[in-house]
Amino acid sequence: MKLLDTLHRWTGGLIGLVLALLGLSGTILLHKDAWIGVEHAGDPLRSDLASVTAATEAIMALPGTPQGVIYARDGFGLHQGRFRFGEGAGFYADQSGEVMARWASQWERPELWIFDFHHHLFAGDSGEWVIGTAGLCGLFFLVSGLILWWRTRKTFRFRLWPKRMSRAAIVTHHRDLGVVVAPLLLLSIVTGTMMIFRPFAMAMVSPFGSVAETVRSMEPPKYESGPLAAKPDYAAMLAEAQRRFPGAEFRILSLPRKAGEPISLRMRQPAEWLPNGRTTLWFDAATGEVLGARDALAMAPGAQAFNKAYPLHAGKVGGLFWRVVLTVSGLSLTMLGSFAVWTFWFKRPKPAKRMVETAALAST
Repeated sequence: MKLLDTLHRWTGGLIGLVLALLGLSGTILLHKDAWIGVEHAGDPLRSDLASVTAATEAIMALPGTPQGVIYARDGFGLHQGRFRFGEGAGFYADQSGEVMARWASQWERPELWIFDFHHHLFAGDSGEWVIGTAGLCGLFFLVSGLILWWRTRKTFRFRLWPKRMSRAAIVTHHRDLGVVVAPLLLLSIVTGTMMIFRPFAMAMVSPFGSVAETVRSMEPPKYESGPLAAKPDYAAMLAEAQRRFPGAEFRILSLPRKAGEPISLRMRQPAEWLPNGRTTLWFDAATGEVLGARDALAMAPGAQAFNKAYPLHAGKVGGLFWRVVLTVSGLSLTMLGSFAVWTFWFKRPKPAKRMVETAALAST
């Protein structure tokens, strides 16, 4: 137990600040639709084929060469586009295709740079490794904390804030708050780590079926395409997509990034949890001919389980109730992580006082 206690404290001291910042940034992102503040963001969704086609043609004809568009959805009435040239350049357009806001880099839009921090720590793939490692440490932090709490369970007192800002009171609060929010933290950390570390994700979904089958189901097929046409027939593509998947929402249209790649269109069927769906069609960039299609509801069970991780993590299912639950989880992680760092580095007891403090904790 002494070794486990030492490892728990050092884990919190070294990685607690990262977990706290991830908890805070994630909580902010949960409610971004409410604070983006761009005109027409609250417009009701117009998902009929004619409206989406007209908006697509207007957006893809904008100067600056759009790379693609993320379509408006329930709760957020703007299309979001990105430009092929310019790192992080993009725009919001209303559902008629008129540009409402434009930016040259992500630093001009708080929702974009907060998202980049939460997913990459502003460091790309290297940041993902740090976040993934923090997630694994968070799981150890959680499990070891529950084991250590069991010894002092008879002294449990739930408080939203420490009784005093002394080290003993903060540690007691940390211990008791942690056990209350442990199920929420477990869900947040597991789903977040699944999206970063593929081996961890495959281990988590392995009860649903063969890992090899899951991986095959998730890998996008490779299609050879002709060069991008000067004016692709978006109307025909969208109409064909709707014919194949009636009732599905249009979610993301992406033009090829390099020669030989097709145009892709992601859709979301009503039974899919993932907000942008995994139902996908690929079109020849030169002719608009359908090269292939993937029905997300026909993917391997393990892949379908993986596709539920992000909606659970980001509050994309369950409405306001689930966002409130995740807000509690995120703020608790922020508090637990920041207090762990503070007590470890700045509130460490002097050697002569440690025996007295240990006895005080045991009697709290």
